[in-house]
Amino acid sequence: MIFLQQLINSLSLGSIYALIALGYTMVYGIVLLINFAHGDILMVGAYAAFFVLGAVGAGPAGMLAAFVVSMIICAVFGISIERLAYRPLRSAPRLNSLITAIAVSLILENGARVLPFIGPNPRQFPRPVVHNIKFAPNLSISNIQITVIILSALLMVVLNLLVNYTKRGKAMRAVSFDNGAASLMGISVNGIISFTFGLGSILAAAGGVLYASAYPQVNPLMGMMPGLKAFVAAVLGGIGSIPGAMLGGFMLGIAETMTKAFISSQYSDAISFSILIIVLMIKPTGILGKKTRIKV
Repeated sequence: MIFLQQLINSLSLGSIYALIALGYTMVYGIVLLINFAHGDILMVGAYAAFFVLGAVGAGPAGMLAAFVVSMIICAVFGISIERLAYRPLRSAPRLNSLITAIAVSLILENGARVLPFIGPNPRQFPRPVVHNIKFAPNLSISNIQITVIILSALLMVVLNLLVNYTKRGKAMRAVSFDNGAASLMGISVNGIISFTFGLGSILAAAGGVLYASAYPQVNPLMGMMPGLKAFVAAVLGGIGSIPGAMLGGFMLGIAETMTKAFISSQYSDAISFSILIIVLMIKPTGILGKKTRIKV
């Protein structure tokens, strides 16, 4: 029963990691950029939801409003960051964009800390009343966990449908494969890249609201660790692969939760980042990643 309980907890945590990892993998697939500011977009979404729920309450209508507002705000943040910080460096060496991503992350974190209506201190995140559904004495699932798992799965299905069966999704895959050829075919490469950043930020916003609901506290640095672990999940599954990001998120959630349950909570972060090192040493392309050849 303990194992089954931890498996339920793993699915809840892995769903959040998978949502955040999808943003990493989509951006990398389009522009070959590791957007380390992505975790801090999660923080922006969580704070947007915090203020909405504080104003309208944590009922079903309030949660829906929190999701919508946080997604819109994060999409604007993601598109603005791409337009102002990354687009001017698109033809520069990749290291320049990487350093810029780290700088944007620090700006978001420390900018939130000095804003008078946010501040550096943690705050309690308003969430619905927790109800546990018991299946056995040591086996239960909460309404928060059910919401996290169902909404995450729904968003992943919608993303897959969008990427594989819509005109915009086909344009995204074309730009990912060869942006020069896509441009010659009449596809707006800049528009597609901005759309990808916006879409990834929407998923990060959803992840932020779900993460804050599951672990009800918000602070300006809350996106740092989930963002790094989602990056590990993206690398584990195969960065650039959408199914790989989902698989990596769930696998990392299982590894971290089982470590906390059966070994020690002090080793959970070490296990997560050890997975990153092992994957990069043994199979750098990840589980579902594909090898690419570069012609010289």
